[in-house]
Amino acid sequence: MSIIRIFSLSLQHSNRKKCMMNSILEKSEALRAEILKTAEVAGYLWQNGWAERNGGNITVNVTELVGDDIRRLPAMSGPKPIGVVLPQLHGCYFYCKGTGKRMRDLARWPMQNGAVIRILDDCATYEIVADEVVWPTSELPSHLSVHARLMETGSPYKATVHTHPIELVAMSHSPKFLQKDVLTRLLWSMIPETKAFCPLGLGIAPYALPGSTALAESTLRELEDYDVVLWEKHGVFAKGLDAMDAFDQIDVLSKSAKIYIAARQMGFEPEGMSEAQLAEMTEAFHLPK
Repeated sequence: MSIIRIFSLSLQHSNRKKCMMNSILEKSEALRAEILKTAEVAGYLWQNGWAERNGGNITVNVTELVGDDIRRLPAMSGPKPIGVVLPQLHGCYFYCKGTGKRMRDLARWPMQNGAVIRILDDCATYEIVADEVVWPTSELPSHLSVHARLMETGSPYKATVHTHPIELVAMSHSPKFLQKDVLTRLLWSMIPETKAFCPLGLGIAPYALPGSTALAESTLRELEDYDVVLWEKHGVFAKGLDAMDAFDQIDVLSKSAKIYIAARQMGFEPEGMSEAQLAEMTEAFHLPK
């Protein structure tokens, strides 16, 4: 049964049904579809075992899906500092997973485990506009800093996803895989689709305290060249056109990691695709060199 179907059934029988009838999602079909897609991704993260307890975060720029009726909504909270000043985000709206909330719950009840926030005129504070006062992730400054950079560069990407893929995190404990592009080359070579669907490869951010400025800065640097960044001994951070696009890139990289680890468990070092085979893929699918 799909996550969207589970969500629909939950709405029918939940004691929150009355609240949902007055949800911001009733004001915009496009916004509703985007948040349901994000909820579906949250379910996939949980099903894959990548989102233990309240692990992971998703932030989606929904500004283009917000009409005047939503813009006129009064705030449900007082202003709260972002922690950084981001002038590129003036007047923007974001859907964010709530702090301390579980992905498995966001998959069923996205508006009770996440919130739509509005960036205020000072570009240093935000307020919650729907549906409940659910404060966003403590990593909001990092996520919004990435979104600010995306807007600054004219990127079409609207979503950022942080999660904990088991095999990729395991590989980040080996120093040999933390050298620049070593893991990218290895993962590309495991199965042709990996280079096709994650053509920029995998950036590496050295270990830093979760939620710290150091981690945010190293992630921003890596995202200049990559769409997915591996946080040493922690997880991955991906940007994408939407949450599903970001998830897909993590998913293909994770599949390659599983293939590599399966081969090692069978007792041999996998041969991988040759440089000539990878070059053939690059040429055939017009991928970045």
